[in-house]
Amino acid sequence: MLAVELKIGPFKPEYVGKMQFYLVALDEQEKRKHEMPSIGLILCKSKDQEQVRIALTTASSKIGVSTYKTSLPDEEKIKEHLRKLPLPKE
Repeated sequence: MLAVELKIGPFKPEYVGKMQFYLVALDEQEKRKHEMPSIGLILCKSKDQEQVRIALTTASSKIGVSTYKTSLPDEEKIKEHLRKLPLPKE
């Protein structure tokens, strides 16, 4: 199972403790015997890499922290990227 938490601000170390709680609850209450342990993803507007590293050092669960973008790339950049994609084979 995957737990995703979307935060509107920068990463805070306490988010890791909350996510560990969610993952334990998922594993105890929802996970089936044949499933792997749950993993968590914390999405923040920004993050300090050193702060994330320290916060995850003692985490007992698999947790990732990443950032998200709040705007789309320029239309021309999207078109350029699409032109570079391989065409599907018929």
